[in-house]
Amino acid sequence: MLYPLSYEGGMTHSDATGTCRAPCLRAQRCGMKAADLATWLTERIQLNIWRARGPEARAVSTIGHMSGLRPNVLLITLDQFRADAMSCAGHPLVRTPNLDRLAAVGVRFARHHSQAAPCGPGRASLYTGMYQANHRVVANGAPLDDRFDQIARLMRRAGYVPTLFGYTDQSLDPALADGPEDPRLHTYEGVLDGFEVEAALFQGCAEWLDWLRERGHDVPAHTGHRPDHDVVIGVLAAEPERPADHSISAYLTNRFIDWHATGTRPYEPWFAHLSYLRPHPPYAAAGRFSTMYDPADTGEPHPIPERRHPYHDLVLAVPEATAPADPSELAHMRAQYFGMVSEVDHQLGRVWDHLVATGQWETTMIVLTADHGEQLGDQGLQEKLGYFPSSYHIGCIVRDPGRPDAHGSTVDAFTENIDVLPTIAEAVGVPVPLQCDGFPLTPFLDGRTPAHWRSATHWEYDWRSVYTLMGVAPQWPWDRRLERANLAAVRTEDHLFVHFGDGSQWCLDLAADPGGSVVVDDPELISSLAGQMLTWRANSLDRRLAGMLTLDGGIGRTP
Repeated sequence: MLYPLSYEGGMTHSDATGTCRAPCLRAQRCGMKAADLATWLTERIQLNIWRARGPEARAVSTIGHMSGLRPNVLLITLDQFRADAMSCAGHPLVRTPNLDRLAAVGVRFARHHSQAAPCGPGRASLYTGMYQANHRVVANGAPLDDRFDQIARLMRRAGYVPTLFGYTDQSLDPALADGPEDPRLHTYEGVLDGFEVEAALFQGCAEWLDWLRERGHDVPAHTGHRPDHDVVIGVLAAEPERPADHSISAYLTNRFIDWHATGTRPYEPWFAHLSYLRPHPPYAAAGRFSTMYDPADTGEPHPIPERRHPYHDLVLAVPEATAPADPSELAHMRAQYFGMVSEVDHQLGRVWDHLVATGQWETTMIVLTADHGEQLGDQGLQEKLGYFPSSYHIGCIVRDPGRPDAHGSTVDAFTENIDVLPTIAEAVGVPVPLQCDGFPLTPFLDGRTPAHWRSATHWEYDWRSVYTLMGVAPQWPWDRRLERANLAAVRTEDHLFVHFGDGSQWCLDLAADPGGSVVVDDPELISSLAGQMLTWRANSLDRRLAGMLTLDGGIGRTP
């Protein structure tokens, strides 16, 4: 005997054993117990009722969406993704129909910034909600202190199973290592504690290379040693020679879609981190995307300013950081970067289509951001480094289907990657960790501007690892060269102020020239910006135990 249950305009049936036997609206639901389906139906009814409520009633009725109902959460990072490389951001050349599609049904944060570079430091800020001055991940390979809370642990507390597709580039706290021979101390590509790895883009990308071989491509064998890094770079550089459907982004997307079909229960809330490598170098777009843009149409980067800080001259002498001097080579690099953006955008379209086809589009919160930006020739540089805004201004789009009032809007307030963790925490009903320097973006998702919001954005850069790699071992405590190899920047509406660890300062008028050619010498303005930076640092000091007193069992703000 069959017991019909109608839902979302479709039908499913359970037999006397209480198990679904007929095809469901979502193919993955076949085999679902009737009791589980009833729970799922109840949650969806609650969701529709909650959506029908006004924004004020919805806004903070609970910490998350509503009691007993949590969204799926998809955190997407595009590595080295510039904020301006989207057609919805007004780029005259780049075509990103699927990022545009997400922005049309979400909220785009137009002045969103990373807090550190390169990958490891930038991701540490994203995953912990903390400035670099607090988490102290200062380079790829610099350990993340195990005492810090982070996104995977937070989501486990919320009842999710954090699942990783890609990489997190977080190095092990050496206090947890099993001696110097521990393999986790021989790589900077560590996995953030708490994640289950479903698809790995680390350890020489062995899974992807095997996948390519299965499709007939002649790629070097994986050996499990550090030289594999150079092998992977070579294989990535050859992506224009292979079909786009065989790209590293296509592989990761396939694994995510397959996971939904075979590895998870989509009627339970899930949390996945889809961490794409592209548009990270090498500058080589996959297949047809490598010829998508004519280099002659890619435009000119911001030129090298005539007046420069000595640090700028220093990095211009580093071959890995210097953009091609030949105009045709520079234009080719830019065309390949834009092609990589469009290729990963194509893969995102597959993700969106999959979520729609499986009925999960309206129950999945999507947060898309980057770990840092890309110079792309600006100020004569490539990659990401220093105090230059292009290295930190990144794309960010958030879609919360349970908060539709602001869908399609653009936020021009300064937002930061450290705001992502608090935003997700509120969405899943977990208190924002006290360590977080960022704020929830929830008011913006409801179409409201918070009464008190930052008027500037901040980032930091540390290059002490250069000395470490060179074997420089300063004699502690008297030699503090490493502590001077850093900078902090504050970017206001009109100005960029930079303070270096050696005491020097640099100030640019970005309103006069966004490219940074106009240097500010006004001592009064510089003093005001320096004071603003000091206030920011004072307000961002580690606060986890500072608000508590050990009286009467602990009073004040307890951790």
